[in-house]
Amino acid sequence: MSHYIARRLLMAIPTLIGVSLIIFAIMRIMPGDVAIMVLGGGGFADIKEEDLIALRRELGTDRPLHEQYLSWVGGLVRGDLGKSLKTHEPIGDMVRDRLPLSVELSLLATLVSSLIAIPLGIACAVRQDSWVDYILRVFSIIGLAMPIFWTGVMILLGMALFFNRTPPLGFASLFEDPVKNLQQLVWPAVAMGYFNVAAVSRMTRSCMLEVMRQDYIRTAWSKGLRELLIISRHALKNAMLPVVTLVGIQFAHLMGGAVIMETVFSLPGMGRALIDAIIYRDYTVVQSIIVVFAFIILMANLVVDLLYGQLDPRIRYQ
Repeated sequence: MSHYIARRLLMAIPTLIGVSLIIFAIMRIMPGDVAIMVLGGGGFADIKEEDLIALRRELGTDRPLHEQYLSWVGGLVRGDLGKSLKTHEPIGDMVRDRLPLSVELSLLATLVSSLIAIPLGIACAVRQDSWVDYILRVFSIIGLAMPIFWTGVMILLGMALFFNRTPPLGFASLFEDPVKNLQQLVWPAVAMGYFNVAAVSRMTRSCMLEVMRQDYIRTAWSKGLRELLIISRHALKNAMLPVVTLVGIQFAHLMGGAVIMETVFSLPGMGRALIDAIIYRDYTVVQSIIVVFAFIILMANLVVDLLYGQLDPRIRYQ
């Protein structure tokens, strides 16, 4: 397995290089100038040309594009993400402070989605075409029909109107204050997770229905085994491979889409830092955050692939 993991990590390098080239090019194509944003915030006529030239020289944005790219990538190879062009804050410190929130929020949303969707999918499969099946499918599809930001706003309004309270602002570490941490993250996680319930529950239902028609399941029924035992020991594990794949993909999407919930619930995560950097054309921050997201997504896919071997003993990694 170690050889497989090493090979996958080596295969991730071209992907990260491609991501870095794409995001570097996109940021240079976008209109706007970080020097103008810093000096005037919108290109006002009172900005002096000599000040603009001096700031561009200081920030390094006047250098040829290939020099800017190689300098940035060289820093990434050394583990140096660079500094913000706007605030001069080390990007590594920004990522260290904000990344735990985004990762925890995405993991919690994935957990919420899985805890709701997998039992729903199993119940729908076991009670196929019954009133239970129809009601649970409608419940899951409602979450898919509602935009995440609307669900988040409704949660905030409901808490304020009916309970006269809102989640605490800011971010408290899970290890420092777990109660406050959950108060801050549980509701955005519920909004994000509920949106993904429909896809996971439908996938679970389809896989369970396929497995339940297999001969070994019929044999288990004919032996008089209890329904719960048949589902949990014989059917569920064999139906989980496609579900695990989907959950892993959804985690990757949640990492990229957490910016919506971080904005609605005023959470200081990576998503909000990314939006602020895009607004101010802070090239280095945007580029570094995107590369960090890409690396996390690649690692999530690797973890999902390794889980296959735990769920299906027939899978071997060379």
